[in-house]
Amino acid sequence: MSDILFRNAEVDGRSGTDVLVVNGTIVAIGPDLRRSTAHSIDARGGALIPGLTDHHLHLHAMAADADSVRCGPPAVRNRTELATSLGRASARGGWIRGVGYIETVAGELDCASLDALYSASPVRIQHRSGAMWMLNSVAVQQVGLASADHPGIERTASGEPTGRLWRADDWLRTRLPSTGPPDLTEVSRTLDAFGITAVTDATPDLTPTSQQAIADAAGSGALRQRVHLLGSPIEGPRPPNVTVGPYKIVLADSDPPDLTELAALIEHIHRSGRAVAAHCVSRENLLILLLALDQVGAVPGDRIEHGALTPEESIPEIRRHGLTVVTQPGFLADRGDDYLRDVDPRDVGDLYRCRSLVDAAVPLALSSDAPYGPSDPWANIASAVRRRTATDAVVGPHETLSATAALAAYLAPADDPGGAPRTVHVGAPADLVLLRLPLGAALEEPSAEHVRMTLPHASDANP
Repeated sequence: MSDILFRNAEVDGRSGTDVLVVNGTIVAIGPDLRRSTAHSIDARGGALIPGLTDHHLHLHAMAADADSVRCGPPAVRNRTELATSLGRASARGGWIRGVGYIETVAGELDCASLDALYSASPVRIQHRSGAMWMLNSVAVQQVGLASADHPGIERTASGEPTGRLWRADDWLRTRLPSTGPPDLTEVSRTLDAFGITAVTDATPDLTPTSQQAIADAAGSGALRQRVHLLGSPIEGPRPPNVTVGPYKIVLADSDPPDLTELAALIEHIHRSGRAVAAHCVSRENLLILLLALDQVGAVPGDRIEHGALTPEESIPEIRRHGLTVVTQPGFLADRGDDYLRDVDPRDVGDLYRCRSLVDAAVPLALSSDAPYGPSDPWANIASAVRRRTATDAVVGPHETLSATAALAAYLAPADDPGGAPRTVHVGAPADLVLLRLPLGAALEEPSAEHVRMTLPHASDANP
């Protein structure tokens, strides 16, 4: 990276500030800085802020999602539109891959109902939760579901596969045509455009191939963000070019965990020297997690992923265990109307809590869960502030955050989600975002359109 001198930027509310970056580090901040060899960029009064961290996403799933057929709202809303979308799709490697399905489109899909929509080639459609795949009959035959023994294969009373697979991504991948890990270059460019300079990949149980592919992409520059992995195996060598965080465990709402087994697993992870990152989207699983931690204790770094339904009475227990909550209020704008229709009215106030956690001194980090949730952090910040659905209904008005607090929840480092937001200061790595506006004006209407440039790759941007 060449040396860069930002002129006339707003930094920490101070306008007319210059910032000098040398070899990827901020070396000077003040008025009227000079360095003849630096590439000079006129900030035009725009804010210069630390790069954002998305504390929970799925890199390879994002890349695959971009090459997939839309099978849910807003692109597809009914059975006819789904059949049309599948019929127009291109089969990559002989298969059609669909994403984003929800039952409001055409009910619960199994191989028979999917055959009625499309049967000319193998189809696999992922539920928008990311927890389930639905296969048509051609696909069922090609992957050999009838004779397979994976526990996630759903079967009829007579033992025949229904075409529905629960949390079987890695197994299914072994039965598909080998295409190798997807290229992450375009994903990285999308993240750059949002001002994201660091990500936490929350994919559980990364295979050695997937982990190495992410590490290689980070090392080659194809993936320009700093990367923190939750799915790196408990044992085994640490990959280069990335950092490793808490170990991701999935408490599936479709199959609640056994308390004794969960406690033993958490204890084993802690003894290995890692904290746990527990996927919790139901109140039942959150309570089971808290009971398990009552038995074995928590360690610094233990975190709750999603916290989709967090009962008010559980908040003191979350605080007592020192847990961090990494949540996604962007789902309220994306799926809020579905929640208002499907979630028990008594539980609506528990959805994607933010303000009550902050008020209880529970560390809170925001994230996208992309591709399963909207990837734009600025839209997610707006959702944390407004908590409005697509039809402008408000979900949990008592849980709103200020725009400043919501942005701060994207500014903590990947290894300390919910911690103190990073700042622009001398000695800090130059992971920076230049906005087109002063920060206060940008936060009045949060939008990715305000992002003018993202470092450490200013040479790729157009000043």
